[in-house]
Amino acid sequence: MSLETAAESVAGQIRRQEFIEVYAHHDADGIAAAGILCHAMLRAGIRFRLRVRQEVTLADLTGDNAYLLCDLGAGMESLPKKVMVVDHHLPLFDGEFHVNPRHAAIDGDRELSAAGTAYIVAQKLGDNRDLAGLVIPGIIGDGQQMSGKNLEIFNDAIANGVIVPDRGLKLPGRDMPERWYIAISPYLDGVSGEEGRIGDIIEQSHDQATGQNANRLDVLLSHAVLEAAPSTTADSLLALYGDTFHLQREVIEDAHALTAVIDACGKAGYGDLAATLCMRSSRYLDRAWEIARQHRLRVIDAVRNVKAVEGTAGMYEVQNATLASDVADILARDRPHADPVLVFARGGSSCRISVRCPPGTTADLGPRVRSLAAACGGHGGGHLLRAGATIPCDMIAMFAKGWQEARAA
Repeated sequence: MSLETAAESVAGQIRRQEFIEVYAHHDADGIAAAGILCHAMLRAGIRFRLRVRQEVTLADLTGDNAYLLCDLGAGMESLPKKVMVVDHHLPLFDGEFHVNPRHAAIDGDRELSAAGTAYIVAQKLGDNRDLAGLVIPGIIGDGQQMSGKNLEIFNDAIANGVIVPDRGLKLPGRDMPERWYIAISPYLDGVSGEEGRIGDIIEQSHDQATGQNANRLDVLLSHAVLEAAPSTTADSLLALYGDTFHLQREVIEDAHALTAVIDACGKAGYGDLAATLCMRSSRYLDRAWEIARQHRLRVIDAVRNVKAVEGTAGMYEVQNATLASDVADILARDRPHADPVLVFARGGSSCRISVRCPPGTTADLGPRVRSLAAACGGHGGGHLLRAGATIPCDMIAMFAKGWQEARAA
């Protein structure tokens, strides 16, 4: 089935409902996907309730209501067949109402996010071209490329005046010091979280020719790169400056900033705030920024204190389960690694596991993590390059052994 046909099928099922229970994954891509579809449903007169979750279980889907899962559900074989799924993870759910780029031979790791998939469904519900800006947090948040369907949506959005491309510093923040202070995409060792050092770097970048306090960005970048270079990959340093996007219809115009705030609020347990931003309400914008700031500082602290697991290469432990995903991203992307990185955190009786491939490497992480998690009495899955799992904490040694054997194979 083509992507357009699947999107039309899901849109048709949405139209037939008076009320829909919507669940969104708690990262930028999932929340943006839900924001797009909730906008479209609101315009179509369809009532809904949106909840943001780290994961969804079958117990959440009981009752007679219609259910729509955004960036969730593709990897759940036992979902009720009438559940609607808009996702881009490796598909195991074979229900009738499942739109997923992978079913159409489109690369769901690089070329279409859940938000992009949701946008295609929204277009089947009406003229929702103004929502294209919300596709960008899905692309940025999941580290995708501006190619394939992503590029097609992007180009249409430019033509419609929804997105204005630009070039500049890609770090999110409300002012220049904050952009460096809370930097985790990329994480800059010696700069991120170092308020005093950032102050020195900014002062050193003042334009001496004018005698004013205006910063020369080229000088500032040079000082930051020199500070972080010993332990940061070249690609991550190059990612500091590049393509930026002005989202003309959203409450935070800078796409990297909007992505950061949505993602942080979702992972910190404030998915409701993240959703209000995607629904274009600025009422709690200041609070959302503060939550994002604190979340990012916790990630920075977790990276500084991450503990390598002795005897298992590429495996690390952090203390907070809500930070495992971001720490895994940083270790795989910003620190030199040749093989996949696994980060886990204990939370009560369960362990949360996040696995990432470093840039330029490939591995079938989703199937591998899913199989290991099932053998340990848990569940998992995801993408080929990014995956996660939840297992009982007393099975982490078994998972580590299986992971080490899989890496060696």
